[in-house]
Amino acid sequence: MKKSFRYTMFALLYFSQGSIMAYFTALNALYLRSFGIGMGKVGVIGTIALIPFVLKIFLGMLSDKVNLFGFGFRKPYIVVGLFIQAACLLIVPLINPAQDFILYALLAFVMMSGMALYDTCTDGLALDSTPKAEEGIIQGFMVGGRAAGMVITSSLLGLVVQNISWSAGFIFLAVVTLLPLPMVLKVKEGERSQDARFDWGAFKSFGQSHVIALGVLGALYSLIINGASQLVNPFLTEKFQIDFATAGYIATVLGLGTILGGLIGGSITDRIGQKRSVQVAVISTIIGVGVLSFISAPWMAWLLVFIFGFSFGFYETVYFAISMDITDGRIAATMFSILMAVANIGTGIGLGLTGFLSDGLGFTFTFFILAALNILALPLLKVIFVEEKI
Repeated sequence: MKKSFRYTMFALLYFSQGSIMAYFTALNALYLRSFGIGMGKVGVIGTIALIPFVLKIFLGMLSDKVNLFGFGFRKPYIVVGLFIQAACLLIVPLINPAQDFILYALLAFVMMSGMALYDTCTDGLALDSTPKAEEGIIQGFMVGGRAAGMVITSSLLGLVVQNISWSAGFIFLAVVTLLPLPMVLKVKEGERSQDARFDWGAFKSFGQSHVIALGVLGALYSLIINGASQLVNPFLTEKFQIDFATAGYIATVLGLGTILGGLIGGSITDRIGQKRSVQVAVISTIIGVGVLSFISAPWMAWLLVFIFGFSFGFYETVYFAISMDITDGRIAATMFSILMAVANIGTGIGLGLTGFLSDGLGFTFTFFILAALNILALPLLKVIFVEEKI
């Protein structure tokens, strides 16, 4: 695959993922509420939708091990996952969640399973096809593509729903889902070398100290970044009484910062090396999270939230690039998905912890605490890079 083709395809695949994430984070609750469904059941749907991303470890193992009908280890699974997601989106308007809530919940699970399948195998294809010198930039395109999907789709989907209907909105999402399909169909997977074939012995890698330390780093960065992210709009609402529209614009600015941080972070990682890039990411996150505490006027929010978004995208890209490099080719998709799962555990802890801290100490002190937690990354770097594995 040509470089430009790979970059575009991976960005589009993550754009499709970001588009569905935009629906679940911004509009799913509104859709269900329009049927008179309470927030308790809305939360149940959110939890069910996350389950496939725990099970994706097994999807990665399947992709590493099974060449589906001789069509490849990655491509056919990506195609199947995209079609599952698109088909579920077209079925959604046919179900009344107030009358058939269990059926709607099952559909949400199947749809997110489709996403988890193509997400895992997209990562696997990136691991299989990306030269070491391009690991940073490819992750920049993927992180940026997902953020772009969330930003652009949130706005367009809202307009479609408001001016046409929810049914048109789901059709729009189905079309967006299939945007990368023509490029995926052109992919030709090469034969696997002997050292890239599935081997249960490769799981011993998880016992190595630098792999364990990288997992801890993933949980730490995810706790800090995602924990801070969930506080931005509640903090601004409490301080300046911003309305829902302004909150949406703030989220867009954060997303734009994430896109830029991902693209620049990927380029810098390939240029200066992964260890130095993590050090830069730690410093930028201390600044990006810390400055949120200094928002004292509404106009400051636009700039400082953008800076935070930039640090978000930068750090995430660097972590993903390191995870790519550290994976064992024999279980590439499996190992990468496990490292991502550990990071997701950090997110879960961070969301709960920051909610508790902000209630008890206030938003300002919570931002300071999160910024200071970045210092814990420094001793981990000595373990991750000690054997020059990365």
